[in-house]
Amino acid sequence: MLTVETRQAVHPEHARGMDTAELRRHFLASEMFRPGEIRLIYTHYDRFTMGGAVPAGAPLVLDVVAETKTPNFLDRRELGVVNVGGTGTVSAGGESWTLACGDVLYLGMGSGPVTFAGEGRFYLVSAPAHRRFPSRLVRLSDSKEVKLGATETSNKRTINQFIHPLVMESCQLVLGYTTLEDGSVWNTMPAHVHDRRMEAYLYFGMTPEARVLHLMGEPQETRHLFIANEEGALSPPWSVHAGAGIGGYTFIWAMAGDNVDYTDMEFIQPKDLR
Repeated sequence: MLTVETRQAVHPEHARGMDTAELRRHFLASEMFRPGEIRLIYTHYDRFTMGGAVPAGAPLVLDVVAETKTPNFLDRRELGVVNVGGTGTVSAGGESWTLACGDVLYLGMGSGPVTFAGEGRFYLVSAPAHRRFPSRLVRLSDSKEVKLGATETSNKRTINQFIHPLVMESCQLVLGYTTLEDGSVWNTMPAHVHDRRMEAYLYFGMTPEARVLHLMGEPQETRHLFIANEEGALSPPWSVHAGAGIGGYTFIWAMAGDNVDYTDMEFIQPKDLR
């Protein structure tokens, strides 16, 4: 079963007047992981698509998505797959890959129908592509590891870069995930914006009662979302992003837009946030 929800782009002036329910309707990504379903959110932020696939005992096939107006979803797109569940398999273009929890698979443009099977809970991110790059499975040991933050500022964390220029080539999709050290809560601080790229998050590895306070909005007009395990957030190019969580958590970040320069960002110091 395939379900697709379309999200229109929101102007920052519109976001200033949103109440909690409206903010969540436009920017919170929830209920992406339902057993036996593929659920996608097709956005008008750089035509970025995010979603989940949970085989739950029977294979699921991602093929035609009406919103793209192409015979196959990947005819003019690339796809990143992150397994946040048990061991599963992904098959496309005559190849098959086994993904353990935390593994990342990149599928290039033109890979054809994609089949998900096994015990995996697959997080999906996709962006338009202009050129085909080879599909590649990137395990944690293959990723680029970056240590940032400090215990004193409650943001000591490990960043693992997977679909990233330092690891492999893609058209415009950039993806990795960040894990907080014990006792740290801020997933990034100072907050930042990057006007040339949108970004999306998926928070996972959380207990059912835990929440992340996800900060968004313009630097002088901040807003927030309380986000549960396996929920995500859409971050427009004009929005800051940072967050603090209760207990341990990991978040997957994925970006699409004008460039793939991970460091192309503008930091907003805490004293300048409102």
